[in-house]
Amino acid sequence: MTLKVALIQMAVQRSDPRANLDKVSACIQQAAEAGCGMACLPEMWTTGFNWEKNRTLAARQDFVLEALSALAHRYRIWINGSMPLPGVNGGVRNTSVLFNDQGRQAARYSKTHLFSLMHEEQHVQAGDRLAVVDTPWGRLGLTICYDIRFPELFRTYALLGVECILSPMAFPNPRLEHCKVLVRARAIENQLYMVGVNQVGSEDFGPDGAVTYFGHSCVIGPWGETLTEADDTSETMLTATLDFEEVRHIRARMTVLQDRRPDLYQPLVTQKDAGSPPIQIQPSESVDNLTNGR
Repeated sequence: MTLKVALIQMAVQRSDPRANLDKVSACIQQAAEAGCGMACLPEMWTTGFNWEKNRTLAARQDFVLEALSALAHRYRIWINGSMPLPGVNGGVRNTSVLFNDQGRQAARYSKTHLFSLMHEEQHVQAGDRLAVVDTPWGRLGLTICYDIRFPELFRTYALLGVECILSPMAFPNPRLEHCKVLVRARAIENQLYMVGVNQVGSEDFGPDGAVTYFGHSCVIGPWGETLTEADDTSETMLTATLDFEEVRHIRARMTVLQDRRPDLYQPLVTQKDAGSPPIQIQPSESVDNLTNGR
């Protein structure tokens, strides 16, 4: 079964969820009219990374979630992107939310690897669970940006049967080549589709300086081929068609996952909360208002 996906590469208006939502709403309508079954947004697309304001803004995202739910239901389209949402004890988490085409929340994933280079861990709480969801096309997994540097996460998803990973991003210069290599590597080594949607434009982090996001949103196929890729500055919507049967064909022909040697590996597993499963797999047709990852 094939999925036509839209990648919405955008410059985020800092600390202005309503302006960003207006922009995204028009793009989602455009994606639906183009026959897309899913629309994907960048990391922190509602607010950017204004740490001082995001704690307050995180508690005021209900209208965004309600709007996305309505858009998904109206246009019969799945929607994904990350935004600041409440964590625990008044904290904030960078959370990827996936809506299904009925307007229900099919999955949530809070960023598990925080970007210490920009002191993200001082402002955001790390998530403690993965998110896997069964969809009409195949099994999806959720990640966010910096997670791309941790191959263990992606291999875990692959071993759980994930065939496509959605990765909202806010990747800035000068790490374009890192991003391009890592996204392609994660696709090839795990034989799955990688959907990476990045911001464009600039953002001032104060003492940490200003950054310029380099775009290059892309879809990489399970054989490492680039299905679509944006440029470094344009606000644009790209589309690509994902054939999930191709993932199954490649995995059956080149048996990388079966040829692993786990007897030689020594994984170090730490589970902070033994009472909470670190991985939750959800069917698309029965999930509503999930809180996993919050």
